[in-house]
Amino acid sequence: MNQPDRRDSGMVYIADEACFAQMMRARRITGEMNRHDPTDIKGLMDLAQELLQTDEQPIINPPFFCDYGNHIHVGKNFFANYNCTILDVGTVTIGDNCQMAPNVAIYTAGHPLHPDTRRTAWEYGIPVTIGHDVWLGGSVVVCPGVTIGDNVVIGAGSVVTKDIPSNCVAAGNPCRVIREITDEDRRFYFRRQEIDDEAWEDVCNKNRWQR
Repeated sequence: MNQPDRRDSGMVYIADEACFAQMMRARRITGEMNRHDPTDIKGLMDLAQELLQTDEQPIINPPFFCDYGNHIHVGKNFFANYNCTILDVGTVTIGDNCQMAPNVAIYTAGHPLHPDTRRTAWEYGIPVTIGHDVWLGGSVVVCPGVTIGDNVVIGAGSVVTKDIPSNCVAAGNPCRVIREITDEDRRFYFRRQEIDDEAWEDVCNKNRWQR
């Protein structure tokens, strides 16, 4: 079995010339993105769409870094803010309406613990899955093998080492659930400040809620 096939099967593999040849496409496109006119939003969206090989049009504020790009699967309305890094050796699956604040890092890549094994260059990639309507705060790190459920907010600076269930706020290092998100949270934003009537009217219209 060749090394890319080993990698994609979740086995240990060595990043050989065949793997690096696949990485070159991502390096070319991310290089173009990171040098692109930042006022040309459509151009940046087109480059992001090419990089991730998706039918959607993700919005990514450069700089952005990844290993392959085509191992990253995003849903509708994906937004990543400045300096996002996704090491997509393993598959990264992200649902609809997900937002990433600056400096978010998602890692699927890893190396054996024992130095005797690690120095031989064998490594691995373990998939990461993120559900729908997830917001990752600034400088959040998501480690290999993690699954984050739907409707989750991860607090800034958190290191997510274990799965996070749906419908909650979680934070810390290691990241832990702080509380559940409920319907009572609908009309509040920063530290229980209430959304004004004009903005709330728009929120209700867009979501077709009963007032």
